Amino acid sequence: MASISLVNVIKRYGRGAQANQVIHGVNAEIADGEFIVIVGPSGCGKSTLLRMVAGLEEVTAGQISIGGRVVNDVEPSDRDIAMVFQNYALYPHMSVYDNMAYGLKIARVPKAEIDERVQKAARILELQTFLQRTPRQLSGGQRQRVAMGRAIVRQPQAFLFDEPLSNLDAKLRAQTRLEIQKLHRELGVTSLFVTHDQVEAMTLAQRMIVMNAGRMEQIGTPEQVYGQPASTFVASFIGSPPMNLLPGQADGSRFACPGDSAPLVLPCAAPRAGALTLGVRPEHLEINPEGHWPLAVEAVEMLGAERLVHGQLGGVLCTLRIDATLPAPAVGQRLHLSAPPEHLHWFDAGSGLRVAA
Repeated sequence: MASISLVNVIKRYGRGAQANQVIHGVNAEIADGEFIVIVGPSGCGKSTLLRMVAGLEEVTAGQISIGGRVVNDVEPSDRDIAMVFQNYALYPHMSVYDNMAYGLKIARVPKAEIDERVQKAARILELQTFLQRTPRQLSGGQRQRVAMGRAIVRQPQAFLFDEPLSNLDAKLRAQTRLEIQKLHRELGVTSLFVTHDQVEAMTLAQRMIVMNAGRMEQIGTPEQVYGQPASTFVASFIGSPPMNLLPGQADGSRFACPGDSAPLVLPCAAPRAGALTLGVRPEHLEINPEGHWPLAVEAVEMLGAERLVHGQLGGVLCTLRIDATLPAPAVGQRLHLSAPPEHLHWFDAGSGLRVAA
């Protein structure tokens, strides 16, 4: 096991004026044994960053260290890492046992030790009964477990997961997430996990790195990222449904939205006057007859234990999350809402960065 350090890591494709910079100075310190999830939309640079750690992409500038050793110019095979890919990358003609053992055979590990490692990984992943089967005889979830087993037997300093659950259906993804959590608790190996799915990020991460357009928007625990998003991008990307964001002009305890003639009355004064974006999560909006925020209901979604109520608030489409045991509002109904002051979020209208309350 080992820590991973990223110091001002930059990646460009091409040279000179035509160079395309896709990673913009990422800095992160990942502790020994920590499980970090890199999350962001497609094209944000998360897989490129992971591939630089793995050595599959060259680092244009900056420094990557694994276990205190700078690995910028170290070959992937010499970095002592194991990677789990989205497409499993199993040998179709080999048995599960041989797929898991192949890398060790190439490394000339003694046969007895290979068998011990494979059998141990099979027990951890509950693959004992599948060892003599070929990949085509397995389900998608079982194939992904074989791919993880192949990584485990390497006994690496770090695991790198590149969207390993993307090919699985929703139920299997949830089950495999639990298996990965259990695996990390048992092995305690430093892990980097890339995903575009914010639910995966929230449920798996000890800390998460939120990427946007090649930049690290925020790093923190899931609770920190969800409860104190560093920018409007993080606020809108993390959370399902996302945070409601209302642009407007603040003046003390009044907040005027462009599409509404009457300003919203705030439960506390805004952190400053002028152009700001007000954020509030759907679960923190409350139906309150005394509330000063009028919501015109446009749609109601039933989601089992809860309902999502969508409507116009301050001229912006907003979402309210309520318990399914409460009466469902009617389309066209006008609700009065309020929000606790501790659950209001403020962002600069220009930069989108968080403004301290």
